[in-house]
Amino acid sequence: MCGRYGFIPGKDFYKRFKVDKATGKLKASYNVAPGRTMPVIIRQSPNQAVEMKWGLVPHWAKDPRIGYRMINARAETLGSRPAFREELHTKRCLVPANGFYEWEHKGKDKVPYYIKLKNDEIFAFAGLYDIWKDAEGKMLMTYTIITTDSNPLVGKIHDRMPVILKEEYEDEWLDPGEKDIEKLSALLKPYPAGELEAYQVADLVNNPKNDNEKLIVRKE
Repeated sequence: MCGRYGFIPGKDFYKRFKVDKATGKLKASYNVAPGRTMPVIIRQSPNQAVEMKWGLVPHWAKDPRIGYRMINARAETLGSRPAFREELHTKRCLVPANGFYEWEHKGKDKVPYYIKLKNDEIFAFAGLYDIWKDAEGKMLMTYTIITTDSNPLVGKIHDRMPVILKEEYEDEWLDPGEKDIEKLSALLKPYPAGELEAYQVADLVNNPKNDNEKLIVRKE
């Protein structure tokens, strides 16, 4: 699964994601937790960075609290689950990140690790989004991060990992004209282990109130 990630936009963020329009200010977060509002990239001629809440609330949901149970979507079942099937066809997004956290179970302890690209570059998770409206018509935009089987590196820590898209596949994922589910599903594979780095970090990340650069420092 993916329950926490880090986002440090950098000065080239808009160029990297070919963004023409953004809502809100880009603010770094080293400890993004479910329920947080973060920038998500969508295609609306051209790309836009839109603030959304992490935890998908389908447009047909009766209660928005369902979002806390839908922070992740399994790649293997996207086409068969009502909560994700429509979004897979029409509401795909990129979730920018610099790394994500996962916890290894060691006896009764849970040891946190930070996983990132070896080149330290920003990347994007494959995501889905939706727009929910309350009885008064107020909109709530939310997103979920797609997960898949872990690669050999992450598999030493956890059996699932978020789908990190290769940069050359991001346009295809965002393209609203692409409706071939088999073709899209083929993009949702484990990222090559050789291009990632994983290392243990301090327990500070366990508390979502902690949010600073100390969280991604390698624990000696």
